[in-house]
Amino acid sequence: MPGAVAGSAMFREAKRSLCMAACSPGIICSANTLRSRRARCCQTGRVTSADTSPSSTAPRAGSGTGPFQAGTTERDAAPQFVLPLVVRLERAAPPARTDALETAARAVLTLLSDERATDEDGAWAEAVRDWQDARIRKVVRRARGAEWRRAESLPGITVTGASAEVRVFPPVPLDGWPKELVKLQVSGTELDDPEPPAAPDPAGPVLWLNPAVTMSAGKAMAQAGHGAQLAWWRLSAAHREAWRAADFALRVRTPDPAHWERLTASGLPVVRDAGFTEIAPGSATVVADHPALRTG
Repeated sequence: MPGAVAGSAMFREAKRSLCMAACSPGIICSANTLRSRRARCCQTGRVTSADTSPSSTAPRAGSGTGPFQAGTTERDAAPQFVLPLVVRLERAAPPARTDALETAARAVLTLLSDERATDEDGAWAEAVRDWQDARIRKVVRRARGAEWRRAESLPGITVTGASAEVRVFPPVPLDGWPKELVKLQVSGTELDDPEPPAAPDPAGPVLWLNPAVTMSAGKAMAQAGHGAQLAWWRLSAAHREAWRAADFALRVRTPDPAHWERLTASGLPVVRDAGFTEIAPGSATVVADHPALRTG
């Protein structure tokens, strides 16, 4: 896959300068963190499958090092990366909002489970691991016509829904976006549902959006992706494989306030946004409800 090889080479080149910063004495962090980061950045050996496993970087309950939380954590001292997503937004046929959110979440799961991200010598394994070691950032941009065709020429995966097309790319340094994507619009992506979404299947996965938080479609797509990723981290290997075999079927819905309160108290994974854009730091945005994660 020439495109994937080229993308991996560009990532390694951009990462060299970030590794120099991570290994420099100017970065303040604990001795254990510094040793770990130097080993990851400066080693010449092969990346192991344990290093690339999402569960190896999943935040522990009560650890205070969650990748989405507000406030400074040790993750902020690591080199920062972002997962780019691009939604196709043609003037004549924009996708439905809920379908776009669901397709974005499925795109994130598709990348996390792709062999290029999970295999120890996968073209995207190093990028995904380093992205998950730092703040988990996702940015959704929009493209149409020639912009979309240029985006499709880059290494990545296009996931389709009923009306939406979303392309997800391997993580890139925060200030190292490919030129084909860097000029795409990010703010003000607004979409509508032509009719209210149907009630979700109670036996299936649902990403519940906070009814008290207003978000643009692009922001909500990123938050849905966060929720899907937290669910993925919590699942067993068998449940991950079953979800993958079902093409990551899921629904995104907004509950009523009383239902939302019950969800946030249920022990299911909750996304608390760091507050970089649109909403206040620490806002709970998504509850990731997967049947395998429910208790009681």
